[in-house]
Amino acid sequence: MEILDCTFRDGGYYTNWDFESDVVNMYLTSISQLPIDYLEVGYRSMPKDGYFGEFFYCPIPTLKKIRALTNKSLAILLDEKDLELAHLDELLKPCIGIIQMVRVAVSPDRLSFSLPIAKKIKSLGFRLGFNVMYMSKWNFDDSFITILKQIDGLADYFYMVDSYGGVFPDDVKRICQLLKAETNLKIGFHGHNNLELGLINTLTAIEYGAEIVDVTVAGMGRGAGNLSTELLLTVLASKEQVSEFDFNELSRLVEPFYKLKEEYKWGTNLPYMFSGANSLPQKDVMEWVGKRYYSFNSIVRALANQTKGLMDNEQLPKFKSPTNIAAKVLIIGGGESVTNHASALQTYLFKHPEIIIIHASSKNALVCNDLSNQQYFCLIGNEGYRMESVFAGNLPQNAICILPPFPRKMGTYIPRDLLGQAFELSNFKLKRNYIDSLTAIAIQLADELKASSIELIGYDGYSGLTIGSKEQDLLKENDEIFQEAYALNLPLVSLIHSNYKTLKTKSIYALI
Repeated sequence: MEILDCTFRDGGYYTNWDFESDVVNMYLTSISQLPIDYLEVGYRSMPKDGYFGEFFYCPIPTLKKIRALTNKSLAILLDEKDLELAHLDELLKPCIGIIQMVRVAVSPDRLSFSLPIAKKIKSLGFRLGFNVMYMSKWNFDDSFITILKQIDGLADYFYMVDSYGGVFPDDVKRICQLLKAETNLKIGFHGHNNLELGLINTLTAIEYGAEIVDVTVAGMGRGAGNLSTELLLTVLASKEQVSEFDFNELSRLVEPFYKLKEEYKWGTNLPYMFSGANSLPQKDVMEWVGKRYYSFNSIVRALANQTKGLMDNEQLPKFKSPTNIAAKVLIIGGGESVTNHASALQTYLFKHPEIIIIHASSKNALVCNDLSNQQYFCLIGNEGYRMESVFAGNLPQNAICILPPFPRKMGTYIPRDLLGQAFELSNFKLKRNYIDSLTAIAIQLADELKASSIELIGYDGYSGLTIGSKEQDLLKENDEIFQEAYALNLPLVSLIHSNYKTLKTKSIYALI
């Protein structure tokens, strides 16, 4: 039985496939001292739009550096859905003599289409692994068995990939026995840890004949993550099923990844458990969990809607601007500048009761609680709960709630006292992928109010050298939204200094 560690490839979903050089060097040094047989160091991919890091492309200089630093067999993964047969010479010929195995991630319904790719990989002299995804939804009909028999003798390893983290030990046992009965394939297992079954499923796969299994350091991997390298090695060492190794090296290996885990917070939680139990894709969950305004309850509700084929819980009345007169609008975000400049803000708004206030976050809403200005509250996901918390249940009775257009993937909570004052936008000028952004909803609302000016406060941005990944994502998203708003000739201007370099600014103190 062999062990393959795919930390940089699977863990790259959290770091965009970039890892600091000291982490890479330490990983290679320590793991070389441990009973691990293969290192899958990343994807090997053709160029794509958008930024993907070093271990998504695994350029040849990177592979040569890794080859010089470890004695382990090296593997890379190809994604069949992004691959053409004509790509293989360009991707793989430069890797000859550097890596030993090429694995191909493939959907079960694409198995037959991947056979020419597999034959080409073998003709180049590489060992071949078939990573067949969505194990919890495999359908063992005659056509599937026929294709498996065509792979027999071609693939060095046939991997059962529990993409959704939804299989149980009995499933692993049943599928291992079927594969052994129908083929001579060497079986591998790659599990995800949504239901915290990564260890027992892997041990079951080993018990029923798996020749190779996957792990990642600290369980770092897409969504809920994987079985951790350190856990499997510790268990197998206790059973004397791996050669002796230095636990100090294992400790050195995991230390920097535990720090990364504090930052990126992979691992299972209620939404991942739900997606695993219902064999739902982790991609949406991973994105939603990263959004600060989505509660676990709203994520689980959205996942439940998916299982029922529903897009949303309720369609609301369309918002219609109450006036044909161009309005002056102030959008208030969640930054500290709102409270830091609260006195000036209150003076300005008291002086101009005609200014319409749009809260892109309820966080600072109390600053405007005693003003006569019309106020709108943008709601997505968990924002309604935050609104109730901020006002301690005493919600402003003239507040109007605004939601994204129907249909919405996420069920959005609306405070009960404001259900009759909740509306959805009728259209969306900004890009559709911003539809879950409170800032985008606020700007769209301002446009529907025919705003002659759109002032902002509370969009401070972030300063300093170290900000978390969520803050980086929010900074990037808001900058893109501001740029698109300017491209649509929307008159945005910040009333305070902002670290968003995109934003035009003027001083609130010049207005009072």
